[in-house]
Amino acid sequence: TPLGSESNEECRIDSISQSWSVLSGAGDKNRSRIAMEAAYKYLVRKDKSLIQLLDPPFDKSELNPGYIKGYVPGVRENGGQYTHAAIWLVMAFAALKNNQRSWELFSMINPVNLGSTPEKIAVYKVEPYVVAADVYSISLHSGRGGWTWYTGSAGWMYRLILESLFGINREANTLRLNPCFPKEWESFSVNYKYSETYYRIKFLQTTGSKDSIKVKLDGVELTGNVAILIDDHLEHYLEVSITNAEKEVTIERDRVRT
Repeated sequence: TPLGSESNEECRIDSISQSWSVLSGAGDKNRSRIAMEAAYKYLVRKDKSLIQLLDPPFDKSELNPGYIKGYVPGVRENGGQYTHAAIWLVMAFAALKNNQRSWELFSMINPVNLGSTPEKIAVYKVEPYVVAADVYSISLHSGRGGWTWYTGSAGWMYRLILESLFGINREANTLRLNPCFPKEWESFSVNYKYSETYYRIKFLQTTGSKDSIKVKLDGVELTGNVAILIDDHLEHYLEVSITNAEKEVTIERDRVRT
């Protein structure tokens, strides 16, 4: 019996299927992009700064997805934000190199931003310095955080920031560097510790005629974007230069509008 189908009255779309068609590498690229656009259209609730797991929630139909149907519609997995899945959606947009949307959605679900004003805290109602496992979408409590402190989604958010957005991916004794810059950023720096050795990494973004990436390790340009790590107890310096053709087009367009 299908779940997550347009033929279903409840759970016509589930974000996990859309995200993992990208993250797994198993989905057809064109179909995955369509699926991600559908997730953005039907599951992202900008008015309440949350990303639903599925929609519509399970309620009165005979479909039996298991224990999640025991939750009130719009609470936890039953149509609320299940933060694991919200983070996976952002990771998938980063994997598609949709930089602006990745940062838009990350900023939206970042608990620091959800607690940045008294008015936002009055809605969110939980600690803004930890990740909540879930956020309600039910009308009376829409935007309210659920269980905090215990969730593994905090670890996923760390990986989202470090790997998907900052583009620092450790593979054995190598770093693969491929950041997902927002267009307004010119640079940022990360201090990365490999065993007892520090790597000072600086990322720079410029504009140009085509997308490219150049990596220098201690002033020597590398082939590709992978640096081999050595634990020699010394400081090393990595410079990652990104040329973003899309950013140049955006600037020119904005200049014409101005």
